[in-house]
Amino acid sequence: MLGDRDLCDTASTMTTPPPIDPLDFLGVRELWTPEQRMLADSVRGVVKDRVLPNINDWWESGQVPRELALEFGKLGLLGMHLEGYGCAGATAVDYGVASFELGRGDSGIRSMVSVQGSLAMFPIWKFGSEEQKQEWLPRMATGELIGCFGLTEPDSGSDPSSMRTNARRDGSDWILNGSKTWISNGSIADVAVVWARTDEGVRGFIVPTDASGFTATDIHGKMSLRASHTSTLTFDDLRLPEHAMLPGVSSMSGPLSCLNEARYGIAWGVMGAAQACYESALAYAKDRHQFGRPIAGFQLTQRKLVDMMVAINRGLLVALHVGNLKDAGKASPEHISFLKYDNVRAALDIAREARSILGANGITLDYPVFRHMSNLETVYTYEGTNEIHQLILGQAITGENAFT
Repeated sequence: MLGDRDLCDTASTMTTPPPIDPLDFLGVRELWTPEQRMLADSVRGVVKDRVLPNINDWWESGQVPRELALEFGKLGLLGMHLEGYGCAGATAVDYGVASFELGRGDSGIRSMVSVQGSLAMFPIWKFGSEEQKQEWLPRMATGELIGCFGLTEPDSGSDPSSMRTNARRDGSDWILNGSKTWISNGSIADVAVVWARTDEGVRGFIVPTDASGFTATDIHGKMSLRASHTSTLTFDDLRLPEHAMLPGVSSMSGPLSCLNEARYGIAWGVMGAAQACYESALAYAKDRHQFGRPIAGFQLTQRKLVDMMVAINRGLLVALHVGNLKDAGKASPEHISFLKYDNVRAALDIAREARSILGANGITLDYPVFRHMSNLETVYTYEGTNEIHQLILGQAITGENAFT
């Protein structure tokens, strides 16, 4: 039994916990490896030096410099979770940490990296021949070549199996016809991975964008994800050689597996956007005075800030857990849907609450909040709407298919 002296001795040896960091309340960053923290710092530095000083102009003009991909390539961020062919061979958590920092800058910029690695490079790496991998992946990893991913169509969004784009054999060639829309990187891409119906099932094709019969037209009038090139692709009797087809898959499992890769990175990226909104709102609440005191001193403002902080810490912990499952080969598509569904929803709520704290200032580009909030409206919908992910999760827990 411990006596009074023993209790005092025990208390004297206890370490004093470090002060709470309002920007990392649970110390989630300390759960990352030292290498992951270094990676986060490197990406944050590029975002701070290269993206943030220019993002408002890019967002307003709807144009992003193509050479930004080369800078991301130098950091090893393009296809970073793939192995070989000039790719970094990083872990899923590494990829998540990088996506978090990119999303902290802008979801459109994060999309450039996400589309390149998870939607354009991944299918070539996963389903391509050795010749295709050698031809395309090394130059895509450096950013010399930019890729895009063609699945969504004007009449085929949440139900991609109803696609109309088709490819038919003509001797030893393929003839591709149809269109794809809402394609990120479309008008700046050198190569498109296009999914089409064939007599042999749904096949993927590597399509050079300088091929005769290929047209990419930017979509104008966007009010969201403006710092990203979004296009409609059209294929008019586009002739492709046999070796343009990805040999490793002939079903919808091909494009759906690519979407799964992208959704995972998105779920980290939106937490970065939410973090930027929270930090902006917290700083503003401390500086903004009304009724003779900082608005951070009012109960309603504190409630909003606390809800933001809790949601971000929860989202990052779940992302880290799913990332660890992914690295262990235990993450199912349903786990990824859980992550994408909840983190995007939470991030959008955080952005809206942050905007309310900033009041009228929150609708200007002087602060990052409205830009992030607007971007998250798109992220809420792409790579599977929140309703689709609800149905995926509903089927997982009930065993009942509610899609039809």
